[in-house]
Amino acid sequence: MPEAGALDLAARQGLPDEMLYLRRALPRERWIEGLPGTAAFWLQMHEGFRAHQRAMADAAARWRAGALDPRGAHDALLPTLQAFLQHLDGHHRIETGHYFPAFRTLEPRIEAGLDLLDRDHDAIHAHLQALYEAGLALHRAVASGAPDAANRVHRLAEALDHAGPPLLRHLEDEEDIVIPLMALRGDPHG
Repeated sequence: MPEAGALDLAARQGLPDEMLYLRRALPRERWIEGLPGTAAFWLQMHEGFRAHQRAMADAAARWRAGALDPRGAHDALLPTLQAFLQHLDGHHRIETGHYFPAFRTLEPRIEAGLDLLDRDHDAIHAHLQALYEAGLALHRAVASGAPDAANRVHRLAEALDHAGPPLLRHLEDEEDIVIPLMALRGDPHG
């Protein structure tokens, strides 16, 4: 098992081998072949988070290229940010509160992986809070016509830059644990 710091979301490059035994039994290339309903839905939810992240990164890039003014950046970023924050927070609450405890019973060997994913949720929550605060500051600046609106866009773009890589790492690692678990052992709630 790698050192604890190497497993931190910010440092991790993937899951340790001992957490991947289920993925070895059901590799990613076989996931498209008739996954159970909940596993397929889980992947759809994760793809939605990735799509939101890409859309926000694209809007931030357009801002940096000078293609958007602060109002345009506000309008391009905030509806997607709001949906992203709301859906991801709800998804994590359901995972931590309902699915992960059931998975622990279904497959006790994967407990260390589930603990890791729970710690990821805490780390991601800090990013979600930073995104929320930066988005709210941008909204207030644009709504009031404040002269620092451009700076607020810049801060939100930076918060997106910091949040993207750990979120994408977590989604991939979570899929490597959860999708084969549900496909091989069944949905604990269904």
